[in-house]
Amino acid sequence: MGRTERQEKKGGRIRRLFTWKKLLGTFFVGCLLLMGAFYVIYLMVPVPTANAQATMQSNVYKYANGKILARTGEINREIVGLEKIPRDVQDAFVAAENKTFYKDNGVDIKGTARGALNTVTGKGKQGGSTITQQYVKNYYLDQDQTVTRKLKEMVIALKVDQRMAKSEILAGYINTSYYGRSAYGIQAAAQSYYGVDASKLNVAQGAYLASLLQAPNQYDWTAASATGRKLVEERWNYTLDNMVEEGWLDPAKRAGLTFPVPQKPKAAPGMEGQRGYLVEAANQELMRQGLREEDIRAGGWTITLNIDEKKQNALVAAVERQLEAKLDRKGDEKDATVQAGATSVDPKTGKVLALYGGIGATEHWTSNATRRDYQPASTFKPIVLASALENDAKTQDGRRIGLGTIYDGTSRRPVEGSDVPFAPENEDDRRYGPVTVQKATNSSINSVYAQMIVDVGPGNVKKTALDLGMKDGPDFGESPAMSLGTMGASTWDMAAVYATLDNHGVKVTPTIVKSAQHKDRRADLVKPIGAQVISRETADTVTKAMTGVVRSGSGFRAAGDYHAAGKTGTSENNRSAWFVGYTPELVTAVGLFGEDVKGNQVTLTDTINEGRANGGRTPAQIWGDYTTRALGGGSDARFDLETDGSAVTEPDAPAPTGTTTGSPDPTTPAAPTGSPDPTPPPTPTTTTPPQPTGTITIPPLPTETMDPTEPTGPPVDPPVGGEGERDDRRRAVQ
Repeated sequence: MGRTERQEKKGGRIRRLFTWKKLLGTFFVGCLLLMGAFYVIYLMVPVPTANAQATMQSNVYKYANGKILARTGEINREIVGLEKIPRDVQDAFVAAENKTFYKDNGVDIKGTARGALNTVTGKGKQGGSTITQQYVKNYYLDQDQTVTRKLKEMVIALKVDQRMAKSEILAGYINTSYYGRSAYGIQAAAQSYYGVDASKLNVAQGAYLASLLQAPNQYDWTAASATGRKLVEERWNYTLDNMVEEGWLDPAKRAGLTFPVPQKPKAAPGMEGQRGYLVEAANQELMRQGLREEDIRAGGWTITLNIDEKKQNALVAAVERQLEAKLDRKGDEKDATVQAGATSVDPKTGKVLALYGGIGATEHWTSNATRRDYQPASTFKPIVLASALENDAKTQDGRRIGLGTIYDGTSRRPVEGSDVPFAPENEDDRRYGPVTVQKATNSSINSVYAQMIVDVGPGNVKKTALDLGMKDGPDFGESPAMSLGTMGASTWDMAAVYATLDNHGVKVTPTIVKSAQHKDRRADLVKPIGAQVISRETADTVTKAMTGVVRSGSGFRAAGDYHAAGKTGTSENNRSAWFVGYTPELVTAVGLFGEDVKGNQVTLTDTINEGRANGGRTPAQIWGDYTTRALGGGSDARFDLETDGSAVTEPDAPAPTGTTTGSPDPTTPAAPTGSPDPTPPPTPTTTTPPQPTGTITIPPLPTETMDPTEPTGPPVDPPVGGEGERDDRRRAVQ
C-alpha cells in the first residue's frame, strides 16, 4: 500500500471518528452536564446571613496603662430609603456600574467568567459584576477574589434577583458600599465628602460618589495622587456620558456640569483633641505592617498604644503654655496660621510615648506630627556631620573632619570642589571667619555645613540619612543645598533619626502600637530596635557636638535640669521652625509650621513673636517645658559617650580683623525660670591660633568651656531669615 493510500485511509478513520454530528452531540451533552452541575450547585448554595462587615463591631484603643483612649468603628452608616435619594443620583450609580441593571437577571456571565479566569491566571481583581452581584458580595460574602467565591456570588445573585425588587437591591447596594473616609453607605458618604444629606446631592456629586466606589482610597480627591485624580475624573465623565446615552440626563445639562471637588476630610465624632491623631497614627502603622484597611474598619480589635498617658498630657500642656496661650486664633489671621506638631520617643525601646498632631483632629485633620511636606532645615546638619565622621571624610586640603576641624565660616562663601555652585548666606549674613566644626554646630553656620557636605559627598550624606531613618522622596536631591535640610520630613522622621543617634547608632524605628488583638488573630508588629547603622563612635561624637548647641548655642532655651543634646532649625522663608533634641532617656522633635486656611505654606514671621519664629525660641521652649515634666522635674542621667577624640571642647580660632562677632541683644528675653543661666562660662586665657596649613594644634582646655568668639549672654536672634537657612538656591544649579 502506497503512502498516499495509507494517508487517505487514516484520514477516513479520523473523519468517521469526528463527524459534525458527533461533535455537536458531545457539545450538547457537555452543556447539559454543566447545566446539571450548576443546577445542583444552585440548589445546594443557600442565601446566607449577613457577613461580619455588614454587622461591624467597634475597635477599642487603649493607652499603654490599659486605660481606654477611644472607641471607634461603630458603623458610620445611616440607612436611607431609595425614595430619599434623588432619581438622577440613583441613575448615576447604575450608569457607573451596570447599565443593564433594570433588564438583567442579576448576573453577568461573561464578566464573572472573565473575573474567574483572571483570578486563576493571576491577572488581578476583575470588575464587570452586576450591581446585584456587588450587593451580594458586600452584604453576604467577603472581598476575597477566588473562583469559589465568584461562583457563590453568581448563584446567590440569581436567587436574590428573584426574591427582591430591583429598587431594594439598588438601595442595598448604595447603602452597604464603602466610600472611603470610614463612610459606609451613601448618607455617610454625602456628609463626609460634601457636608450634605444624601437627599441634597446633585447629579455631579452623585456621579463622583458612584465613581468613587471603584477605588475609594485612590480616588479620594483630597488625598489622591495626580494619577488618581486623573482616573477618577475620567470615570466621572464616563458615568455622566453613560447617563446621556441611556436617556437619563439631558445633554445640555451634561455639558454645563463641572467636576464637584469634595471638601477636605474631617474626623468622625468622638475623635476630638489628640485622640483622632493617635488613632489614625495607630491605624496607619498597622496598615504599614500589612493589615488591610477594611480589616481595621470591620472592627473587633483591641489596640493598645505605647502612648504614656502622663507624658501625652504633659506634651499637650507644654504646647498650650508655650504656644496656644500666646496666640489669638479667632481674632488674628496671622496667629491662626501657626501649626504645631511633635513626636516623643523612648530611644531604648522605640516606643512613641507622646504625640501632638495639632489643635484638634476635628478642627485640623492633617496630623502635624506625621506630615512630611515641610523642610526640617538645620536639624539635618547633624546628619551631615554623622556622615562625615562615618565615612572618615576629609576637607579639600586633606584634613580629617572632626569637631575640632577648622572651616571658613564666611557668609556667602562659594563651596569648593562641587560641580553645583552654591554660596549660602549665614544667619543675618554674619561673617565668622575660621571656626571649628563644634562652633559651626552651636551657631548653625550654613557656609561651613555647605562645604562639609561637598567634602563628604551629597550621595554619602543621603545614604546616611536614609540609614538613620529619614524617608526618600522626589524632593530629596543630592546637592550642596541639601545640607540646609531642603527635603520634606516629619517630626516622626526626625525623632527616629535622633533616637538612633541617642541609641549609639543602633537603628530605632518609632512604633506607636504596643499590641493589636482580634478575637481570632493577632497583628504582627514591626521590631522597633534594629541593627547598628552607624558606628557608636560616630553617633556619640555627634551627640557630643549637639550638647554644645543646648549648653551654649542656638538651643539654649531648651536647657533644664537634665543633660541634653539637640539642634535648632528654621527653614527658607521661615515657613517651619524646629527643635529636635534628646536626653539619655527621651527624644522629642517639635516643629512649628505656617499654613493658611487653604492649606498653603506661609511664613511664621510676626506670628508667635515679632520677627522670625526661629527654632531656638518657641519650639525649644515647648521642648524644654515638656521634657522637664516628662522627666518628673529633671534627671541625673548622663550620656555614656565613646567619641572619636575630636570631641574635646576647644576654642575657635581667633576671628580675623573686621569679622563680626556679634553682641548681646538687649531685647532677647531671659531664659525660662528654672533653666540654667545661659551666660557662657569664662573664656580660657590660653589659645593657639590655627596654623595656615596642616593639622590644627589646640591645647587641652577645661571641660564645658565656650568658644572665645561666642558673645556673652544668650545667642542673638537676627531680625529676619532662619538660622541662615536662606539656602539661596537661586545660585545653585539643581
